[in-house]
Amino acid sequence: MKVERLAIPDVVLFTPKVFGDERGFFMETFRQETFDEVCGEHKFVQDNHSRSSRSILRGLHYQLKHPQGKLVRVVRGEVFDVAVDMRTSSATYGKWVGVFLNEDNRQMLWVPPGFAHGFYVTSDDAEFVYKCTDYYAPSDEMSVHWADTILSIDWPLDNIEPRVSDKDARGMSFVEAPGY
Repeated sequence: MKVERLAIPDVVLFTPKVFGDERGFFMETFRQETFDEVCGEHKFVQDNHSRSSRSILRGLHYQLKHPQGKLVRVVRGEVFDVAVDMRTSSATYGKWVGVFLNEDNRQMLWVPPGFAHGFYVTSDDAEFVYKCTDYYAPSDEMSVHWADTILSIDWPLDNIEPRVSDKDARGMSFVEAPGY
């Protein structure tokens, strides 16, 4: 497994070794000892799987009292995946990183606890799977507006207005959003 620390070093991109031939392929998607060595010890308690169509934007979400670390990947289609540092004592507080995850590159992104997370679907549809370090707690969920001018995330929208949920349309500005 290839490991790459991104511009925010706590956010890690994993690229698995893929073994394939005309019959198909095999790849290892998770190895606890490698993950612990690179990202620290985290216990995963919940796996999620979502499907979204083109131009859906989900996020930027985080949980304040029950922060979730997420190991995310796309098994069908493509998304532009974003992590925003919400840790007020961090040197990268308010910074973001984004990567394209898709069924061809098979990469996985580690979004640590203390980060807001979101993604934008760039293919006709996308299936997104992820492991979480804490349970989903709807009453604890925060949402930073995806188009916040302080963050200035460079979403690959191609002049298309993204489709967002009502909750995400009402997301807070970054300066209003409580940090860790």
